[in-house]
Parts: sequence; structure tokens; C-alpha cells
Amino acid sequence: MPAIPSLGGLRGRSNGRAKNVPDRPLPVPLSAYVVDCAVYVEGKRLPGRWSHSEAIKEVRKRHAGFVWIGLHEPDAVQIQGIADTFGLHELAVEDALEAHQRPKLERYDDTLFMVLKTVRYVEHESPATANEIVETGELMAFLGRDFVITVRHGNHSGLARLRRELDQDPERLDLGPSAVLHAIADHVVDHYLDVTTAIESDIDEMETHVFAPRSKVSAEQIYFMKREVLELRRAVMPLGTPLQRLAEGYTRLIPDEVRSYFRDVSDHLTTVAERVANFDELLTTLVDATLAKITLQQNTDMRKITAWAAIIAVPTALAGIYGMNFDYMPELHWRFGYPVAMTVIFGVCILLYRIFRKNRWL
Repeated sequence: MPAIPSLGGLRGRSNGRAKNVPDRPLPVPLSAYVVDCAVYVEGKRLPGRWSHSEAIKEVRKRHAGFVWIGLHEPDAVQIQGIADTFGLHELAVEDALEAHQRPKLERYDDTLFMVLKTVRYVEHESPATANEIVETGELMAFLGRDFVITVRHGNHSGLARLRRELDQDPERLDLGPSAVLHAIADHVVDHYLDVTTAIESDIDEMETHVFAPRSKVSAEQIYFMKREVLELRRAVMPLGTPLQRLAEGYTRLIPDEVRSYFRDVSDHLTTVAERVANFDELLTTLVDATLAKITLQQNTDMRKITAWAAIIAVPTALAGIYGMNFDYMPELHWRFGYPVAMTVIFGVCILLYRIFRKNRWL
């Protein structure tokens, strides 16, 4: 079987050109984007390395098994060969090349195209100081009678571990390509559960800070957390309908044995969706509580300012009255006028201070 040329080998040969030949960039081979290409017959992976065309020829020659190809961020030139070989619809191929797709399920002739959003929890010291909490990526899957092609966008949504686990379970792979699609959906939703558990801890920590006395949590920090939960919600909520359709017999590509597994994944997704909805409501409550706390603090500050203004008004008033420089004013030339005036000022100020302290204005 001919070996698939590697990117490094092509670059090595390009360095041997004559000096008078201009150095032109070589096109990146498809092998640079193919993470793995395998042939499965009766649930077992056949040994050897396969190109996409050789793999599908082997399966169709045997009239048994299927091909699983994994791609990572291919461009239009590299994926076109696979699209032509497997008869993929051009609209689905276009969606697979472009990131930022909503989770969806579409049927093109005898092929299914499914988009799933992947999420990853970004570790951080505190939700109050984090710059990012949820990182998203995308997984697209083409499902046919004898093939499944996965296209991955993002660096956190690798399927190598999942493929190794499935390789150890030939009975499950013997159900066909739909078993791989179910495993991918289950893998993605399980990550949703992990992320929601981690976010729940962050929200609990933020709730503790909000209701703690003299806390420094601002409304902007809660809005940031709300934005991260909204990003998670955009990944979770639209996936419910595609999973329900797969569980209800949307296509003959999903046999009855696999449909029940999709129902289980749909139930897990419902749990995640309820958690995310609760997060959103709780964060809205925390925003209201923070704004109420800020308003209460402002009222307290205004009372303090008002109280000190009232105390300062006493010496200001007396000094203003006896500073008018009239010749005929009572007690103006009295020897004890100054001590009496100062005593009155201090006495009234102390009295007002005690009254405000008693009423908790100061």
C-alpha cells in the first residue's frame, strides 16, 4: 500500500531545488489535516495506514464495515478531494469549513451533517479576576452508510482518546458509523456536564462574595460571568432538537439499537440545559443584589455626608453671624464672649454627633 506523503517530506524535497529556480510555496497536503483515517470491519480496526480513497474502496469491496476520517481545520482545497470521493453536499462542506456555526442537524440525500459546539473550562484563580471562563470550539460530522467524517475546529476538542476507547469496544463499533456519531455526541455532552459543575463552583464563590460584608465584587464582574454562561447556553440549547430528531427516527442511517443511546444523551443534555438556565437566573439575582447593595451604600454615604454637613453648619453659622463687623452687636466687647461662643459651638457639635451616632448615620 503506498504511504501517504507527509508535510515534512515534501518540505525536505523542496529544499533541494536549484538556486536559480524561484522558491514557491507548496500546497499543504491533505495528510497535514487528517488526524486519523481508519477502516473498521466487524467493529475491529484494520491494520495499516490508509488514504481516504483507499479506505472507502476497501470497505465497498468488502461490502462491510465503515471508514472514520478525522480532520482538523482543513481548508477548501484539501477537503475537496474527500468531498468528491464521498459525495458530500457542497453546502455542508461550506459549513464545515466555516467556524461559528450553530448546533444543527441537516440531511442531504443519503448523508447526515451534524454540528456540535464543544466547550472547555478555563482554569483560573478566581471568577472575579478571570479573563475567560468558557472556551468554545466546534465539531462537524458527516454520516453516511459506510463512513463518518469528523471536522474539528479548536484545539481543545480532540477525539484521539475517544477513538482509542472505541477501538477497545468492537461490539459497539459493529453497530456502524451511527455508533461513532453517538459516541461523539455523548463525549461533547459529558464535557458540558463537567463545565457546568465547574461554573457552579464559581457562581457559588461569587455569591458568597456578593453577600459578604464589605465585599468588592462589582456588577461588571457578574455581567462577565453572565456573558460566559450565555456562551455556554448558545452551545447547549440548540443541540436539543437535533438529538431528539436522531432519537425519534429522523433517518434510516440511525438504526433502532442506536436510537435509544441518543435518547440517553438527550436526557443528559436536558440536565445541562436546566443547570444553565438556573445559572442565568441566579446571576440575574446576583446583579440585582449587587445593585441594591450599591444603592444602600450610596444612601449610607449620603447620610454620613448630610450628618457632617449639619455638624459643620453650627460653627459656620455662629462665625458668620459674629463676623459681620457691625459696631453695635450684643456681647461684641464682652470679655467672656469668645469662650462662651466656642463652648456653644463645641457643645452643639458634640450633641449633634451623638444624635447621629445613635441613629446610625455616622
